Amino acid sequence: MSKEELKIRLMDTHAGGDVSRIVLGGIDPLPGATVREQMHYLRDDADGLRKLLLDEPYGIPEMSVDLIVPATDPEAEVGYIIMEVMGYPIYSGSNTICTATAVLEAGLVPKQEGQQRFILESPAGQVHIEAKVVDNVVEAITCEGLPSYIDTYRASIHVPTIGDVTYSVAYSGGFYALVEAAELGFSLVREEERALADCAHKIVEALQAERGFSHYTLGDVGPLPFLHFMGPVDQISDHFYRSRSTTYVHPGVICRSTTGTGTSARLALMNYEGRLKAGDKLETVSLRETGFIGEITDTRQEGTHQVVENTITGKAYVLAHSDVVINLEDPLVDDGSLHHILTDSHRGPGD
Repeated sequence: MSKEELKIRLMDTHAGGDVSRIVLGGIDPLPGATVREQMHYLRDDADGLRKLLLDEPYGIPEMSVDLIVPATDPEAEVGYIIMEVMGYPIYSGSNTICTATAVLEAGLVPKQEGQQRFILESPAGQVHIEAKVVDNVVEAITCEGLPSYIDTYRASIHVPTIGDVTYSVAYSGGFYALVEAAELGFSLVREEERALADCAHKIVEALQAERGFSHYTLGDVGPLPFLHFMGPVDQISDHFYRSRSTTYVHPGVICRSTTGTGTSARLALMNYEGRLKAGDKLETVSLRETGFIGEITDTRQEGTHQVVENTITGKAYVLAHSDVVINLEDPLVDDGSLHHILTDSHRGPGD
């Protein structure tokens, strides 16, 4: 296996400013009967791919990676595995918007002019996609958000150097701490980005040290990794609202977009408070003035939890098509958790 022939084929995209690196080739088929099991294999036995594309010199932690894999669900067109600085989330709205756009642009799902629907398979399961294609351009993607609910409402925690912080916790694909930006002295403008990251880091560290969170059906899904700063909510028209918002991913990353799961968490909170109902929409607006639109499509009661079904709409842009050359002799490449899944150009995938 010649080192100059080890390549990974990428399509770099972004939605709302968050870059998703879509891996289209160069990785052997992974073991696992489902996309979720394949994600577990990557996490436990081949984390070198995530580290490679999110660390210097190949990438930065603010990016995400989506590995395209064959769908195991017969109703799905394509599968994908999400990788971020915090690890392997089972779902992400911005990554799904980028992945859906990429599979259309790469021809893995043939484009159809107008509105088209198809299903992707994420580690969380089926994701229904509606794409709007105009003059062969993917103008918008609407994807399902995961069923979201409020776990904790307006609790308080003492955070060193900050003081007492009031927070709520939502599940929307991961557990989110939700805090009012104004209560912490923020207006949610770009100049505050570093201070927002420092503040969120301290709050998340305090929450992780004090308590854990368990999903009512999934059980333990790991430590709380996300925090969402909420700005004031303005009503733009009947059933349409807008709010400045900022999402933090532990450790240390302020997302460029408001994130799809962050928007879903806001929908769950506002529904819990009686401020939004089925059919209402909320546009979250980021530090970079980009936005996603969340819509509550239905609500239901699951035991003690008020669960919100929702969709997220946004647009992704293609940034680059590239082949990343992997030199396993480079000391900055984690050979031990990477080389065994790289496809040798002298053989076919899986040979």
